[in-house]
Amino acid sequence: MADIKIYSTESCIWCKKAKEFFKENNVKYTELDVGENEKNAKKMVEISGQTGTPVIVVEKEVIVGFDEDKLKKLLKI
Repeated sequence: MADIKIYSTESCIWCKKAKEFFKENNVKYTELDVGENEKNAKKMVEISGQTGTPVIVVEKEVIVGFDEDKLKKLLKI
């Protein structure tokens, strides 16, 4: 199983959609809140160059936003 991290905020609609996608497809992931945790926010910007959420990391592949097609391809769903 791939190592998956999602940098998200509580109010982000696309973050919620990504997490729903993971749950529907039984994909385990680690959620990193960037709204409440400055360290997570800095790390997210460092790896993606972006301040918007979600930022999803599948192994070493960085996806900015919720790109369902790209996630399906990377996760072989």
